Amino acid sequence: MDELTIFIGGHWRHGSGNVMHSHFPADGSVNATLHAASLDDLKEAITAAERAWREPGWRNMLPHLRAKILHKVADIIESRIDELAQLQSRDNGKPLAETHGLVMSAAGCARYFAAACELLEGELPTPRQADLLTLSRYEPLGVVAAITPWNSPIASEMQKVAPAIAAGNAVILKPAEATPLMALELARIFEQAGLPAGLLSVLPGKGSVIGDALARHPLVRKISFTGGTSTGRRLAHVAAEKLIPASLELGGKSPTIVLEDADIEQAARGICYGIFSSGGQACIAGSRLFVHENVYPQLMTRLLELARGLRIGHPFDDGTHIGPLINEKHRDSVLEYVELAKREGGRVLCGGEIPADPALAAGSYFQPTIIEGLTNGARACQEEIFGPVLVAISFRDDEQLIREANDSVYGLAAGIWTRDSGRALRLSDRLEAGTVWINTYKVFSISTPFGGFKQSGLGREKGIQGLKGWMQQKSIYLATGNSVNHWCD
Repeated sequence: MDELTIFIGGHWRHGSGNVMHSHFPADGSVNATLHAASLDDLKEAITAAERAWREPGWRNMLPHLRAKILHKVADIIESRIDELAQLQSRDNGKPLAETHGLVMSAAGCARYFAAACELLEGELPTPRQADLLTLSRYEPLGVVAAITPWNSPIASEMQKVAPAIAAGNAVILKPAEATPLMALELARIFEQAGLPAGLLSVLPGKGSVIGDALARHPLVRKISFTGGTSTGRRLAHVAAEKLIPASLELGGKSPTIVLEDADIEQAARGICYGIFSSGGQACIAGSRLFVHENVYPQLMTRLLELARGLRIGHPFDDGTHIGPLINEKHRDSVLEYVELAKREGGRVLCGGEIPADPALAAGSYFQPTIIEGLTNGARACQEEIFGPVLVAISFRDDEQLIREANDSVYGLAAGIWTRDSGRALRLSDRLEAGTVWINTYKVFSISTPFGGFKQSGLGREKGIQGLKGWMQQKSIYLATGNSVNHWCD
């Protein structure tokens, strides 16, 4: 068991808060122990960040030199893929096949925003007056807060830190209490890549203590949060009171739609991946399945075959599809939702239980689960379960489909399976979701903005828009003539 230090204002030292532990979800063993950040540590980190981002050497650094740091970060990540993937698996229990992809995603994210900061240009609006020149440029916000979840730490953290640094800010990163390992390792990587001291601090600890104090601090000029909707709502109130921007990627209850002309094999495999990969612990998981009544029996037969063939196992074992959930408390919450679905009239077609395999007894595992017989108004269809639980509903026509698919407080993502691309596009226009996948699911591009509608969040990450979200725009007016304003004569 390792004892870790935390990264405060460019220095590695023990936090002055309570002792906390990182646990391996596969068997409950302790990965590492550390002292959490305290409120005094937070003040120290913010003071260092405020000083660091105002340093002329950083504020005036040419974009290609900032980009050089981010490219170096990507180089280091790529040189340590296997090691970092294993660390990510220990952090939250995801299978190595998934964490390898997340590590590569983090490297690609760093490279994208390295290029984006070099290419970002100001604007030259054309004024109506002949003797007036106007220009508009983007400047950093200052000290910013990045608060990340436990389900995909390295990807979520890089998705915030890379554009914030590219934009010229100083970042206080508050990782989820359950998964501090990757955030601390990313701090080492940024330090090794040459990021000046103070521009990144990592403060593990309770969200209700460190996260709340970070968001409320008067020097923090933006809050970026990925996590639960209730916490996001509280942070939105804090941002409103301070009149600062907030980017919130929150919960989801995403509909996946199978039309009567869909390729059944393609749809079944895509649906299976969309809900059961990551153990369903994804805000974008396709957890509500709407299948046209003409193909419902055929689709469900194949989907059940695939779900029953998924391998639940240790995240380090080859061929594992589904690793453990983050901890026993969360696993028990998923089980409670399955029991609730039964009481609401649902029929469990597969799964619905903790695996009986003695080899998995020490971990927080749960079987991939498919339930039918519920209406869309059931709690299991309306509330985010955040686990490997899929609820299947048949539909008859497009009007019923759209009405029920949109009947949710969430609007993060949706999927459509059909051979008719025109119909798919027409349906996508009517779906209240920030991302719609057609004949695929859970694929991403760092250049494409991502975010939610309704209670799934505010703002967008990724893409050039994601870089500008960490900046503020300034307009400048330059008079090119020598005319005098005679108003005061």
